[in-house]
Amino acid sequence: MERSKQKQMNQNENEADSAINGKFDGRVKIPGWSAGGAAGTPSTAPSSSVMESWREERTRSLEDNEMSLPSIAAAYTTILRGLGEDPQRQGLLKTPWRAATAMQFFTKGYQEKIIDVLNDAIFDEDHDEMVIVKDIDMFSMCEHHLVPIFGRVHIGYLPNKRVLGLSKLARIVEIYSRRLQVQERLTKQIAVAITEALQPAGVGVVIEATHMCMVMRGVQKMNSKTVTSTMLGVFREDPKTRDEFLTLIRS
Repeated sequence: MERSKQKQMNQNENEADSAINGKFDGRVKIPGWSAGGAAGTPSTAPSSSVMESWREERTRSLEDNEMSLPSIAAAYTTILRGLGEDPQRQGLLKTPWRAATAMQFFTKGYQEKIIDVLNDAIFDEDHDEMVIVKDIDMFSMCEHHLVPIFGRVHIGYLPNKRVLGLSKLARIVEIYSRRLQVQERLTKQIAVAITEALQPAGVGVVIEATHMCMVMRGVQKMNSKTVTSTMLGVFREDPKTRDEFLTLIRS
């Protein structure tokens, strides 16, 4: 009995750590949906164990940027030498600092918290029809090769008497995309953040993106695109709701 109890406690701690670090393993806890029965089976009461990871994310401060800039620039100097270049030639004199500053900008999502964006933009509203914002431009960095990922994000949700300022959906995309990413995780992080913040009836997120690690290197397929989706709540369980969302984002 004690061994079983300890195992359960360790599992709960691991899941909490995973959520706080902005990583989700697919076992998303959605208010009003029980993980104990069949997937997506409605529970009789909202779950009280929703992990509000959007409130507890770790951040990188502006002070951290200033302190780390010299070491990042030095690393780029080493890279230039390793590539056979001369960091002292005129065209490359300031390149390490420019590259370091650019990389900090490309990953500025580590400096921001979802709660700072959403806190004053969640409104009580008697609206329960689908809300969609589509064709949100997205730029990210592949964590495997440190090259760009870019594309479009489509977001839809069914409000449960609470709505979010429309521009904030784009801000959520910006925060999570401006990190080292894989597209699958990025898609889920956006959906989970909206779910945990609004507790809607359902959320759907679709990302269509081009990965420069496939275009510039490796298989070098110029026109390849990767499409990922995350459907939560009624978007996952109700085919009509899901089809309506997919039809509207393609219209």
